[in-house]
Parts: sequence; C-alpha cells; structure tokens
Amino acid sequence: MTRSISIFGATGSIGASTLDLLARQPQHWRVEALTANCQAAELARLALAHKARIAVVADERCLPELREALSGSGIEAGGGAAALVEAASRGADLTVAAIVGCAGLAPTMAAIRAGGTVALANKEALVSAGEVMITAVRRHGATLLPVDSEHNAIFQCLAGNDIADVRWITLTASGGPLREWPLERLQSATVAEAVAHPNWSMGAKISVDSATMFNKGLEFIEAHHLFPVGHERLRIVVHPQSVIHSMVEYRDGSTLAQLGPADMRVPIASALAWPARMDTPCAPLDLPAIGQLTFQAPDEVRFPATKLAREAVAAGGAAPAVLNAANEVAVAAFLAGQIRFTQITQIVAQVLETCDLPPPASLDDVLVVDAEARHRAADMLEPA
Repeated sequence: MTRSISIFGATGSIGASTLDLLARQPQHWRVEALTANCQAAELARLALAHKARIAVVADERCLPELREALSGSGIEAGGGAAALVEAASRGADLTVAAIVGCAGLAPTMAAIRAGGTVALANKEALVSAGEVMITAVRRHGATLLPVDSEHNAIFQCLAGNDIADVRWITLTASGGPLREWPLERLQSATVAEAVAHPNWSMGAKISVDSATMFNKGLEFIEAHHLFPVGHERLRIVVHPQSVIHSMVEYRDGSTLAQLGPADMRVPIASALAWPARMDTPCAPLDLPAIGQLTFQAPDEVRFPATKLAREAVAAGGAAPAVLNAANEVAVAAFLAGQIRFTQITQIVAQVLETCDLPPPASLDDVLVVDAEARHRAADMLEPA
C-alpha cells in the first residue's frame, strides 16, 4: 500500500532522517510536499529526487530561485506562510511537522485540521499552543504521533496499557555537553562548546536548548499535553548515556523503558510504520560495550530551565507560550554573540515574571502572546 507524506522542515536533521528512511522503501510512499525556510537549491534537489508534488520555501524571497531550480520538472513551487498552510491543508496521509520553533505552528495546525496523522517533531508548537492543538486534534479526528525520542519512547511504553494505571512518567536527559561544568564556568561557555552535544547530531538551536536543559523543560510541557497524567506525575532524570529514552512506571511497581541508539531514525521509523514496525539501518545496541547506565537528579541551580518549565505548566494559561518565545529570542541572541550562555535562562525568567497575558483560546491568540513575549525578551537583551 502506498501512502502520501508531507515533510515540513525537509532540509533539517529530522527531514533528512525521514527522507533517508523513505528512500529505503520508495514503493510505500508518495511525497506530497517538502518545505524549507530558504534553502531553495537543496529543497529543489530533494523535491526532484523524491518526486514531490510541491516544494515550498517559508521565506518568499527565495521563491524565484526555487522556481528556477524546478523549472520544467512539473513540481509546483510555493513561497511564504500562506503557501506553507495551503500545502499542509492538502491532507497527506502522514505529515511530518519538523519546522523548528513557533514558525511551525500554523502549518501543523492546518495539517491537524485536515484530519490526517501528524508526526510531531516540532515541540515548540505543542508547548505554545498545547490546549488549542489538543482540542483541534479531538475536533478534527486527527492522530498525533510524537517523534521526539523521549515522547516516542513514552508512547511505546504506554502501548496496550491504561494511562489510569500510570504512577510516573520519567523523561531522561543527557544533560548536554556542559553537564559537569561548574556554575562560574558556564558563564563563559562559547557557542561552539554549547552546541557540541556528546550523543546526538542536532541543529544549533536545539543543541543550545540541550545545553541549558530548556530542551527537557519544553519536553516536560509537551509531555503534559500528550500524556494526561497530571504534571505532578512527570519527572526528569539525567541519564548521560542516552540509551534509555524514557520510562513509564505503573501502579503495580512495573517500570517499562524504551532503549535504543542515539539515532533519530528510530523514533521516526516508529511513527512512519505505526502501528506496525519497519527496518532501519541503525546499529543494534551493544549493552556490554556500553558497560553501564547511570542516572542522577537534575541540578536546577546550575540549570534552572526545567524548574521554569514546571512552574510554567503549573501556572498554565499563556505561561508556556511566553517561556517558549522568550527562549527562542534568547537562544538566537546567544548564537549571535549578543549575550552570555547563562543569560538565556535569566532572560526567560524575567519575561515570565513581567509578561502577564490572558490564556490563549485560539491560534491567533497564541501568536499574539508569542509576539508580545518576543518583544519583551528583545528589550531585555544586553551585550555579552
């Protein structure tokens, strides 16, 4: 059986891993849409290689280059935010939502409204618009499959079980490249040091989030929406080896854990094949070679991001969207050399304290909250 698939964020790491898996089973897939921000030449190459029906660049200024690269191919070219939403509204059997940041919110919501299956790799969309998005999933009969390795692990551990029997859901965190640094040294961490993740190959933004532990904070908020056990039953454990991706403990004392290599093709394959399984080229785990698995509690003095995320979940309303927007601005400023590494969490905390906005009831409301929080975060930026 052939299924249609659209990949939003095709030139990123999630997109590349997804396309690698599709190329191994081309008889099972028909590519509907591929999108990128502004990498027109690379997007055109991928669209031609995978015979996509439409390719879309989010930055409309890149559309002429895309059109020229696709000239004579029969592949439709589009550009701009409206074109992204239109492509998502076409209703592919499976939509992989992998656009980084809040920019992925509108097309992800459009895919949900189309009523298909959405493989969610954009954690910021669910963090910012969790209540709105989950309500839309129910209203339109869509299916949401988590692609983040941690949430996909939880999804697998819950299969066939009643969520009412869950005692704890545990998200594991590698701790990032700066996990053992003392607080005074963290202040001088460079961009190169912050993005040098020891286990995963990821983009710059998510790598910095891993270094600050905001990645885990965002995943905590996401898990709160995906797995309704109550935020009091969610916890985070630092697990430097990144072999156990998450765990679910049940009321009878049994704990189920999902283990796998640090390769995003594993959770992506889980979503692509669900509810079945598929082959991947990933090397099997060699537990004797790994030797040992270790765990420790998060240090929220050196890395307060997870504490801020828990407080945002408890506060509810606009707080998670504010946290996400402020973090995106602060991380961008760090990557640009404007602020120190430790100022990322400081700015987010300050914006959360000062940005008292009404709870968003719609996508438009979420975007208003996002814009206001970004504005306030930008006002707080100081030279490093």
